[in-house]
Amino acid sequence: MEAAQKTIRVAAAIIVDGGRVFATQRGYGEWKDWWEFPGGKIEQGEQAEEALRREIKEELDINIEVGELVDTVEYDYPNFHLLMNCYQCSIANPSKIRLMEHEDARWLTKDELRSVNWLPADIEILQKVEMMI
Repeated sequence: MEAAQKTIRVAAAIIVDGGRVFATQRGYGEWKDWWEFPGGKIEQGEQAEEALRREIKEELDINIEVGELVDTVEYDYPNFHLLMNCYQCSIANPSKIRLMEHEDARWLTKDELRSVNWLPADIEILQKVEMMI
């Protein structure tokens, strides 16, 4: 019998601003150069919204307002099961985004949304994102 896959819980920010959405390109690891909605792991005892604010501050050096849950994506990667809570977000106070971990980032319009190489789990939410921008 095969061992159950480890589940990793993450929160992702769908940062929308004036008909555009913010996407980041991974700069490390197995999925280097793939695009994703920024965010990260939810720590033990942490609420998803708290984790998202903390991760975005660490990764982009900005504060965000976390809005409503857009969807929860479940995806089986080869080595783990991903449970990703995706929230509509906005930048709390106008400040310059600084890429602390990613190698690139872009504001994408609806027409540009599918022009980057998204991580498989993030592809699952693109249709709902298109309706938001």
